Amino acid sequence: MTILCTQSAQLISAMSVNKNAMLRYRVLDRCFRNTGRNYFIDDLLHEINKELEEYNGPDSKIKRRQLFDDIKFMKSDQGWSAPIITYKEGRKAYYRYEDLNFSISSQPINDQEANQISAAIEVLSRFSGAPQFEWVQEILPVLKDKFGIKSNHTEVISTESNIDLKGIEFLSPLYEAITKQQVLSITYQDFKSNAAYSYPFHPYYLKQYNNRWFVIGLNTNQKIETWTLALDRIERIEYLNLGYIPTDIDWNDYFYDIIGVTRPADREVEKVVLQFTEEQAPYIETKPLHPTQKSKWVEDRLIVEIEVIPNYELETLILSFGEKVKLLEPNYLAQKLADRVFRAAINNEKVVDFITSHGVIIEDYPVYGY
Repeated sequence: MTILCTQSAQLISAMSVNKNAMLRYRVLDRCFRNTGRNYFIDDLLHEINKELEEYNGPDSKIKRRQLFDDIKFMKSDQGWSAPIITYKEGRKAYYRYEDLNFSISSQPINDQEANQISAAIEVLSRFSGAPQFEWVQEILPVLKDKFGIKSNHTEVISTESNIDLKGIEFLSPLYEAITKQQVLSITYQDFKSNAAYSYPFHPYYLKQYNNRWFVIGLNTNQKIETWTLALDRIERIEYLNLGYIPTDIDWNDYFYDIIGVTRPADREVEKVVLQFTEEQAPYIETKPLHPTQKSKWVEDRLIVEIEVIPNYELETLILSFGEKVKLLEPNYLAQKLADRVFRAAINNEKVVDFITSHGVIIEDYPVYGY
């Protein structure tokens, strides 16, 4: 599900499942049970690589050494103790189960699978109680009983998912409306309005940013198909019996040029150049600000370039690094951030006292738009 992208990534990471390995084991299991054909080592390799190429592309093919390792693992106690034997046929030998009723699908889970399932259950437990995870509360006891997994009373994982976030109850209905192409009446109150207002809305896409959820769609009153709503500002959703107007927008492409969810209609992609201190640099190198990021060291400073459309989220991100970053380009954006920093400073009495004690007259300070 698109709306669960963050949770799914955490779940996959916790399970650490090698899907290619499991696919190979299933193919081998099928071949070893097939009495209608004798599978020699080259035949097994062909069957596995054919399946891997179909699902994961030609780069996922394996060599004979990996195949022998797979067979060895299946026969081991850590695998399934599979009764794989070889039958001589001339100078070659083919592989088959000695017990043709055997299948890895019918065997109890091994230690590796138990650990993976246990880790997955620990992650799922973190989301029980969230509106889109009602099923977790019901399925967890079944899974634990089925696989004989005991609860871990010591919490070993934490996530940024906020199940108490205002508006989270609209997540599932909005997802359903998108997949079923249903028109909605959204009752919404933004931060600038004194009262809520309603309008027809054709939902297209759900996106999470900074632990908040947003829905993007067509506002028919404004005739804007990239209208962005924060779920925590939605008050009510009702279904309308109107024809759904689809969109051909590629949302991955739409959001690629920005940080966050706000894409200014009158702005173009620009080169933004930042200079980070030596202390901050490792964090920027290991967690890039944007997919377009390019970086180079100049003495003890890291120079970072990104190609984005400047927006409010970009400004907030840069300001979050405090004194550890300097915005080099574009100049107008640097001046705008200086304005924001100065305004923040003069809103603090202690900072004002400090500034004036050093002989600075605030009213004379040259600030952008001040």
